[in-house]
Amino acid sequence: MPREVREVVFVDGVRTPFGKAGGMYAETRADDLVIRCIRELIKRNPQLPTDRVDEVAIAATTQTGDQGLTIGRTAALLAGLPKTVPGYAVDRMCAGAMTAVTNVAGGIAMGAYDIAVAGGVEHMGRHPMGEGADPNPRILTEKLVDPSALVMGATAENLHDRLPHITKERADRFGLNSQLKTAKAYADGKLQPDLVPVAIRSSELGWGLATVDEAPRETSMEKLATLKTPFRPHGRVTAGNAAGLNDGATAALIADEGTARELGLPVAMRLVSFAYAGVEPEIMGYGPIPSTEKALKKAGLTIDDIGLFELNEAFAVQVLALLDHYGIADDDPRVNPWGGAIAIGHPLASSGVRLMTQLARHFAEHPEVRYGINAMCIGIGMGGTVIWENPNWEGFAK
Repeated sequence: MPREVREVVFVDGVRTPFGKAGGMYAETRADDLVIRCIRELIKRNPQLPTDRVDEVAIAATTQTGDQGLTIGRTAALLAGLPKTVPGYAVDRMCAGAMTAVTNVAGGIAMGAYDIAVAGGVEHMGRHPMGEGADPNPRILTEKLVDPSALVMGATAENLHDRLPHITKERADRFGLNSQLKTAKAYADGKLQPDLVPVAIRSSELGWGLATVDEAPRETSMEKLATLKTPFRPHGRVTAGNAAGLNDGATAALIADEGTARELGLPVAMRLVSFAYAGVEPEIMGYGPIPSTEKALKKAGLTIDDIGLFELNEAFAVQVLALLDHYGIADDDPRVNPWGGAIAIGHPLASSGVRLMTQLARHFAEHPEVRYGINAMCIGIGMGGTVIWENPNWEGFAK
């Protein structure tokens, strides 16, 4: 029986403040972080009957310990959703939460689900990337990939080699601007509405409350120039032009547009297209370029149709490569208006929903913009891109 494809919408998204790995969340469980996000989503949207949630997809890159045991299901139970609500775990490294969203979006579009929760969590202080992994030695001995492909910072240095016009100074300036934009966003109250306060405990300091990101810092070009290049002597990648190691979680409500409107849920963004693409693993950061080309082609759009960009700043060189590909200036105001992962942090599998949540906020403030993009590079040589439409676009009223 033929089916009509249904419109998929982003209803709402939240996140914990992002902590430094082993920092404020050192004695907080990973699953408790994402549970807190799911509970907040339900609290913020009381018109949603919890038994209407059809699926919970939660991503984690390192699926072990308190990030294991099919975390989408266990987190759903612990968050208080009915036992009838199923759940599962997702892994696409940095694009885990992005993939959780696009996975459930596909189910919604074809009618398998009406409403789903999608998100991600990473406690890099407790579970460093690659913990417990046992890569097949043939991937190296048979020269399928360069050994540097397994070290993300080394892949960023490789991308600098391929694109020598992206200098360390330019990457540092991009990193500095990320810090400055995030500081301004906090001062203007832009980030706080979607931050979920988290009770934290320290055996030394007692109980506390996490309310802001731990990673942002004051810096300058002079300070950035002095930082070490840990991945290569006299290299270009430093802690100042790359995201750090972080702990945090995100969650979003994704729904069929008709169901959302029936229940009185907000419609913050409408899904247009998405795409994932593979590249040489040793230049992982190049991935968002082919994934964006693919997503634009599927949507019948060009880069000129895009009015806002929320790009993951795993490394400055990765963002700059995409901007150069499309002829976009480093300081274009459409790109990461409130800063990005270099300042805020990048708890791997959780970051995709942070990008979406911020794009939704930008859409609400910019009815003149019709389309926006989320894009990110992904470990082992991939890129992911999602294109959204702004339901507040003033052209719809014409």
